[in-house]
Amino acid sequence: MLLKEQRLLNESSLSEFLLLEFSDVRELQILHFFAFLVFYLAAVAGNVLIISAVASDYHLHTPMYFFLMNLAILDVGQVSVIYPKSMTNALLNTRHISYSGCVAQVLLFLFFIISDYFLLTVMAYDRYVAICNPLHYSMLMNKQACIQMVTIVWTSSILCAMLHTGGTFAPALCSNVIDQFFCEIPQLINHACSDLYLIEMGVIFFNSIIGLGCFIFIVVTYVHIFTAVLRIPSVQGRQKAFSTCLPHLIVFSIFVFTGYFAYLKPTFNSASKLDLAFTLIYTTVPPLMNPLIYSMRNKEIKHALSKLLDLSYSSRNTWSSL
Repeated sequence: MLLKEQRLLNESSLSEFLLLEFSDVRELQILHFFAFLVFYLAAVAGNVLIISAVASDYHLHTPMYFFLMNLAILDVGQVSVIYPKSMTNALLNTRHISYSGCVAQVLLFLFFIISDYFLLTVMAYDRYVAICNPLHYSMLMNKQACIQMVTIVWTSSILCAMLHTGGTFAPALCSNVIDQFFCEIPQLINHACSDLYLIEMGVIFFNSIIGLGCFIFIVVTYVHIFTAVLRIPSVQGRQKAFSTCLPHLIVFSIFVFTGYFAYLKPTFNSASKLDLAFTLIYTTVPPLMNPLIYSMRNKEIKHALSKLLDLSYSSRNTWSSL
């Protein structure tokens, strides 16, 4: 009888999963929907503004802003993969997500997260060349080289995401109840009922080594950058150099510390407020803060945004007067 129930449970887990419900009180579910909606619209709007500003301003067609535009695209993708489904479930008072939907969510979310990390590594190299080796910057960071770097970032990220996704769903799952508001790998591994979960643990260890290598590369890079900046004789020159480096360093720090806290903490058999808090931090803070950090610290971005918003306002007034 027990084996039959287990078989039925495994069969049901192959068709759908049940996500975490923030509350069974209808009013709180509606509050959850509107809270996520406000965040989602703010994150998407902020990143879309960055994308539009860089694309529309010829002066921003440089490697640094090309990478920044790609980072904004990845942030839009990241929040779009997980939050609309959670908002829909809250609005419709349901917890269901299909098996294929869960696989797609894991694959795409991992792709955007890993791409973010690799791209931030590339951006650190870009700042290193610009400040420590400025005479060779145009040669090393030409248009073709930038496109190749971004292509490598996207290609390697999708391969890593496919490897993780395959390792996550390879073992049979003893439960289809996910104690999180989206399909998160630690929660899925926690429900594995065979030793095949060791495949994903091996993949995580391998990619952790790569991630550690990127982290060390960025730290060493910034040691060289700050050493070079402090040697700049003029105060204005040092401020300009810091204004291009500090936003990237802040964004990287937020991304790394929130992500590592979420994925390196031990998982438990039941949901906890700490699990939910860490997940909300690493999925909401970076996409929301990136546009604010870059727009507040960068005069060129602020100038491009003001021109873009003035143009939009002028166009709206022109159409309204016709």
